Amino acid sequence: MTIRTKTPDLLDDPPVPVQAKLAAAWAGFMFLYIYVDYFHLYKPGVIDGVRAGVVFEFDVSPTLLTVMLASVAIPALMVMLSMTLPARVNRATNLVVASLYIPYSVFNAVGESWDWAFFYGLSIGIEVLLLAFVLRSAWTWPRTPAVPAGPATTGLRQDVRR
Repeated sequence: MTIRTKTPDLLDDPPVPVQAKLAAAWAGFMFLYIYVDYFHLYKPGVIDGVRAGVVFEFDVSPTLLTVMLASVAIPALMVMLSMTLPARVNRATNLVVASLYIPYSVFNAVGESWDWAFFYGLSIGIEVLLLAFVLRSAWTWPRTPAVPAGPATTGLRQDVRR
């Protein structure tokens, strides 16, 4: 007598290219980055400050808004650059930009009261985890072994002199 057991089909788990992992991490970082800024507006007094022309300790000016736009545009561009740059440049760019954004993210908590520690701790913690993932993924980018030019590859070359 044969006993049949039904085994579940295993899900296919194809490898994800490094570029897609990096783009996904930057996209997640952007969503979080934008929503943290949005939820920050719910803090008492923030809207009154914006109406008075002050953000944090800075007067609202074209320069301030340009800096704020650049701080959001760079990670947004990293989503596209992570998918389109050549591997060597892509790796270096991700390492540099993620390294610069870690202290920048932590700076968001400067001057905040302990009442908001959980909000900023959670948001900055997740941002830093995403940036650490970018750093790890870029740092451990798989390498393709170089094919040595020697007797083993000589037969693969076509003789154009014929």
